[in-house]
Amino acid sequence: IKIAVYYLLRLLSSATVCVLQGDFELPWFIADGDFTIGGIFPIHYRVEMPHTDYAMQPKSTQCKGFDPRAFRWAQAMRLAVEEINNRTDLLPNHKLGYKIFDSCATPVTAQKAILAVLNGQETAHNVMCSGASPLLAIVGESGSSQSIVVSRTLQPFRIPMISYFSTCSCLSDRAKYPTFFRVVPNDDYQVKAIARLLKHFGWKWIGVITEDHDYGRFALQGLKRELENTDICLAYHEMIPKDYRIEKVLQILDVMRTSSAKVVVVFSGEGEFYPFLKEFMNQNITGIQWIASEAWVTASVLAESYPFLDGTIGFAIRKGYIQGLKDYLLTVDPWRYPSNPLVHELWEALFGCSTSSASDNSQLLRCTGNENLMEHNSAYMNTSSPRVTYNVYKAVYAIAHSLHGLINCIPGKGPFQNSCSNLSDVHPWQVLLKLQHYIQEVSFTTSVEKIHFDQKGDAVPSYDLINWQRSANGQIEFVTVGLYDGAKHDEKELFIQEEALKWTGERKEVLVSVCSESCPRGFRKAVRQGKPLCCFDCVPCDSGKISNQTNSVDCIPCPEDFWSNTDGTQCIPKVVEFLSHDAMGMTLTVIAVAGACLTLLVLAVFFHFRNTPIVRLNNSELSFFILLSLTLCFLCALVFIGEPTSWSCMLRHTAFSITFSLCISCILGKTLVVLGAFTATRPGNDLMKWLGPRQQRVIIFSCTLVQVVICAAWLISAPPFPLRNTQYQRSKIILECSEGSELAFWCVLGYIGLLACLCFVLAFLARKLPGNFNEAKYITFSMLIFCAVWLAFIPAYVSSPGKFTVAVEIFAILASSFGLLLCLFAPKCYIILLKPEKNTKQHLMGKSNDSHHIQTWQIWRCYQTGEETQHRAKSNTGHGGVLHQP
Repeated sequence: IKIAVYYLLRLLSSATVCVLQGDFELPWFIADGDFTIGGIFPIHYRVEMPHTDYAMQPKSTQCKGFDPRAFRWAQAMRLAVEEINNRTDLLPNHKLGYKIFDSCATPVTAQKAILAVLNGQETAHNVMCSGASPLLAIVGESGSSQSIVVSRTLQPFRIPMISYFSTCSCLSDRAKYPTFFRVVPNDDYQVKAIARLLKHFGWKWIGVITEDHDYGRFALQGLKRELENTDICLAYHEMIPKDYRIEKVLQILDVMRTSSAKVVVVFSGEGEFYPFLKEFMNQNITGIQWIASEAWVTASVLAESYPFLDGTIGFAIRKGYIQGLKDYLLTVDPWRYPSNPLVHELWEALFGCSTSSASDNSQLLRCTGNENLMEHNSAYMNTSSPRVTYNVYKAVYAIAHSLHGLINCIPGKGPFQNSCSNLSDVHPWQVLLKLQHYIQEVSFTTSVEKIHFDQKGDAVPSYDLINWQRSANGQIEFVTVGLYDGAKHDEKELFIQEEALKWTGERKEVLVSVCSESCPRGFRKAVRQGKPLCCFDCVPCDSGKISNQTNSVDCIPCPEDFWSNTDGTQCIPKVVEFLSHDAMGMTLTVIAVAGACLTLLVLAVFFHFRNTPIVRLNNSELSFFILLSLTLCFLCALVFIGEPTSWSCMLRHTAFSITFSLCISCILGKTLVVLGAFTATRPGNDLMKWLGPRQQRVIIFSCTLVQVVICAAWLISAPPFPLRNTQYQRSKIILECSEGSELAFWCVLGYIGLLACLCFVLAFLARKLPGNFNEAKYITFSMLIFCAVWLAFIPAYVSSPGKFTVAVEIFAILASSFGLLLCLFAPKCYIILLKPEKNTKQHLMGKSNDSHHIQTWQIWRCYQTGEETQHRAKSNTGHGGVLHQP
């Protein structure tokens, strides 16, 4: 410990002289006062790095690119200080002083400037350090990256800093930046305003270019966050490099040239953007709609240098009014400030001439001294709508009000609960507490407006929408065409005077910037694999679905009783389909009525010729029954035509099944009589005893009764009912009759099939019995047709859609009915009407010695006269019988 103390005392005793390690920038403007505040402005917008060969100490960086606009900001600070010093109601009997430095728009130079302010160095040749400067607050900086560096440097000293143009949302973190305040809204509000602007004009495919600083990075993050739940996508994001390299810039420009995005949002200061635009102009890229951030939307140096930027739109800080600003700016000239290099650079930039003590540039002419700032339209003298300049003015007033509060401190009130500060020894932390108090509790008033802050130390957001418009003299003007007010609701935040807008290249309509064209109504968006959501294909809506809006994400299914139209834009009522009296229905109706009429005509013929042999031989009573049942079969087809109802559905199948059962039962009775008549000639056979007229009626009644019982059970248990079928053909509602019970339906058909098969088998067995007119042949053929029709009906019925199901059933009824009518009665009608000579006993008996025919005639004669006498077979070998008339 003794050794350590010894060396420490020796070190302190030897440190009799304080030497600055390196060169520090001196303030460009300085004024003494009771309270000193600092100001940092990007009076130059770029730096040139010195050549480093590591053989000797590198030179300091050179600030290049004089910015008259930023120089005006510095003059606004000086004007505000002088205005406050001349007031009696604000800081009376006290005077503000200032030190103004140039940051050259880079964080390193800004930090170097703030260290110079803190050090208190006043002249370049001081040997002794003058000690810490009594600096109470800082006005600055413009760039967010510079403000982050400066704020972190000032934080250990608890020196408050009020920014006039740093908008990065990161600076709103009070835990990281407790000494930082600003009079400009943060970028969270700006990116929200830009997102609303993009949505308003329908720009869904955009590019983003940012500077390689915190301002650009946080602005991009905020914009992405705002666009997350919208249909706006980023086509690309490129970053202007810190160390400006032409290769990287050319890569960015190539992306812009090849991209389909025609709208580009730029978050950059004018210093970084200026050289980028120079190369952009050399590449001759056209058709770009620029969206400017507030960092460069009112940058006159860009508007004057790059006329292709006309039509640019963006949000700017709300303009204010500073009384006497123009007159104060006119007081700055090289002759009044002969030792200030910045003033000489201003003259060079505005008039293109050099003053006596200005630049070494021998290419410039000497200034005459007659140069007039009023006659020169420059960014320096542009005081028509001060924006950033007005923010500088407000920042100075915020500090002045804080100091005024300290002077008029009341113990126990405000931030100082115990005692007030000593006015002869005011510290920065006291100003900081007062600033925090004002920001959280109080608003102050300038000569123009009342200033408000939120809890994060940010000003209440409000922006002007600026449009770069080319005037008649070819100059670009910044025209206010709208307003964004963050204090209003979402739908009313943005107001745009669209009729006042002018687009680049004298374009009349808003530029379209989309990755894919809008999907019209009737289509939906299908996202392309691996592409953003804004890139999609338009796919037509499936049948039964619609989209009645453009760019629909999905198609809406129609209600059950509706279907989509051909365009897929609206739901229309489904077509209700049933077998109505259309062309098909009318055709079937005509055929059914014609069949019934034809059957009645045959019945009339048979009734008229009822006493002729051929009618009597074919059992006239059964023939009349068959014809009547066939008439009903034809007519029951009409019940199938028309809109299904509860009664028609029950009547359809029952009428069809009962009438066909009656018809087939009659044919079965006739077949049994034919078969019995020819087998009755055998000795000892008394079959005809059981096949008389009464027995035939019983057979017909019994067979029909079975079908009636089946139908009755069907109707009682599960009757047929009308059904709106929407499943088979989804675009139509098919009105049909549901069977109710499929088992009962197939039982009905099965029973008819059973009767038909039994009749077919019996007729087939009697087909070769002797006789000129053996009816068994025709019954066999009719049953063959009947069975074939109904066997073909089954698969056709199951597979036919909609009304064709009913049409197939009607066709089967008509086809089988015509088959029975023609096969059973056409040959008889032919003989009755066209061959009456064959309608005789002799022709029907055949040869006179044919005992079979004689016996047959006797059996039929006895049957038809009602005789039930048993006829025994007699031997007829070589015998010729004589027939007696009844």
